[in-house]
Amino acid sequence: MKKFLSLLLTGAMALSLLAGCSSQPTAEAERTPVRLNEVVHSVFYAPQYVALELGFFEEEGLDVSVAIGNGADKSMTALLSDAADIALLGTEAGLYVYNEGKEDYPKAFLQLTQRAGNFLVSRVDEPDFKWENLKGKSVIGGRLGGMPQMVLEYVLTENGLKLNEDIEIINNIDFSSTAGAFTGNVGDYTVEFEPVATTLENSGSGYIVASLGQASGYVPYTVYMARDDFMNENPEIIEAFTRAIYKGQLWVKEHTSEEIAKAISPQFPDSDLETLTTIVERYKAQDTWKEDPVFSEDGFNLIQDIMEQGGQLSERVPFDDLVRNDFAEKVMN
Repeated sequence: MKKFLSLLLTGAMALSLLAGCSSQPTAEAERTPVRLNEVVHSVFYAPQYVALELGFFEEEGLDVSVAIGNGADKSMTALLSDAADIALLGTEAGLYVYNEGKEDYPKAFLQLTQRAGNFLVSRVDEPDFKWENLKGKSVIGGRLGGMPQMVLEYVLTENGLKLNEDIEIINNIDFSSTAGAFTGNVGDYTVEFEPVATTLENSGSGYIVASLGQASGYVPYTVYMARDDFMNENPEIIEAFTRAIYKGQLWVKEHTSEEIAKAISPQFPDSDLETLTTIVERYKAQDTWKEDPVFSEDGFNLIQDIMEQGGQLSERVPFDDLVRNDFAEKVMN
């Protein structure tokens, strides 16, 4: 695999700003601007959208603008090139950069999700689906070295399937084009995030038959990262951001799927409330979201196991070198 860091430092980042707030407890002129880059825009990150829509960031004195990276490598590029202050992305991106030896590497300070957020979609309904059903079939996966692909490989291996022998994994399709390729008759299965997976099902183009999140166990799939120098120079921003997300986590924990769907619906104008509620319930039922912002060390170890099994980790990284839980622990007190 080509060096991850060199890939990150090529190309220009185009920032697409998305606004989301419903209350303004702090005067706009007094708020501190924060540039957030999220890896993709998905219901998978519901607590963040709750924080945006219910004004939790404004309560903490922050004016958060959001850009979409469309890939962990691109979101990490935004951090390294100072096009973003904070990034929501997969833990693996930070591990790659750390192992490249970059001196001021970004660190994770807040864990948002604790399971994989993608689903296996089949062309045919399989109410009694078993992973062995994939033997002799093809599945549209993700970018080599990316978390969706590594989790898929991990689940297949754990279920006794031999990669590239028992099953063909298609890796040459851009993340944003996989659903279209599947609809165009590429692959027997595809792995998709929400709301794409449910959209395929509602359109009659496929059937959700399995959850990668349930199959892989608890992993720090998406976390918030920032450059260490930014955190050291702006601890009040990181603490305020962490507190706002924690409010979102607690709100999601305490409210129904329909209430969550209503709260985040402005973020997904192309999805009706019923569809959003179905998606939220699917994520809620599998215990997708952490109820607090602390980064789990057990999950950190598992994600490195998954990467090692996939041949994508050159050296294991000490937990304390990549993770700062001081802000998360402070806002919980």
